[in-house]
Amino acid sequence: MTMIDKTVHQGRNLKRIREILGVKQDVLAAELGDDWNQQKISLLEQKEELDPGILDQVAKVLKVTPDAIKDFNEEAAIYNIQQNYEGSTLNQSPNYQYNYQPTFNPLDKVVELYERLVASEREKVELLQKMQQK
Repeated sequence: MTMIDKTVHQGRNLKRIREILGVKQDVLAAELGDDWNQQKISLLEQKEELDPGILDQVAKVLKVTPDAIKDFNEEAAIYNIQQNYEGSTLNQSPNYQYNYQPTFNPLDKVVELYERLVASEREKVELLQKMQQK
């Protein structure tokens, strides 16, 4: 890697964070105010260094810190995600919390609920028939 590769490009970092968060340029522009539009966000993301005031505004809208945009490292982020979620069941990491394995068949539960619904409807029909006969 050369020194050029290690240069921080804040605009590119902003773009990656925005994409990771699933925020479109026009949505970000709307949140920043009337002076902003999609094209202005696009130009902002092309800048190597962002004005500190604008950086603070954008960070606030994206709910991240300005330092997160300045110091964003995609390789480090991917590494952290992999270490915290992928393969963590193999190394018994306590960080993995989403390994949900139901102890029942969800389809059985749906059938059970449907049967209860049908039984309830039958009871209603019987009640209405009794009321109609009186």
